[in-house]
Amino acid sequence: MTQEEMDQLFKKAHDEMDHSIEHLINELGKIRTGKASPAMVSSILVPYYGSPTMLNQVANVSTSDARTITIQPWEKNMIGPIEKAIFEANLGITPMNNGEHIILTIPPLTEERRKDLVKQAKHLGEEAKISIRSIRHKLMDAIKKAVKDGYPEDMGKRRETEVQDMVNTYSRKADHAVEVKDADIMTV
Repeated sequence: MTQEEMDQLFKKAHDEMDHSIEHLINELGKIRTGKASPAMVSSILVPYYGSPTMLNQVANVSTSDARTITIQPWEKNMIGPIEKAIFEANLGITPMNNGEHIILTIPPLTEERRKDLVKQAKHLGEEAKISIRSIRHKLMDAIKKAVKDGYPEDMGKRRETEVQDMVNTYSRKADHAVEVKDADIMTV
């Protein structure tokens, strides 16, 4: 394996780890915190002319205050399907339809529910770290195979250290994202 091929392998691993962190942050954004956020509903799929379409592509989703999400469909005939999709998403929120908009009032979270959401956030963080460790495993195997096939051993050891440093950095990013979300959830 040439140095260039090794560098490409590392770039690919960086990209995959970045994707793991982006996915974690995206999933954490969907966890309800007691404050209204368009991210809570924007990924709900709504039937739009026969094909499932994300809610934020058929309506304007905004927050009017800390506890209210307002959904204004671009086409009036979409109010019913959007309302049905919100019910089916099982968010624990009942949509109110005034003929023009759909209004979601976010109830305050109980202490028990907050603790459950923190557990959920930690689980998502752990999944991201498992993904990162899996990428490390593949990269370490590739380095060991390259050393077997003639890649300099001292360079291989140096690369293994780089891999571990990279994994530590991305694990800290995952932990930080979860800590921020936990603090957000536990804030009353």
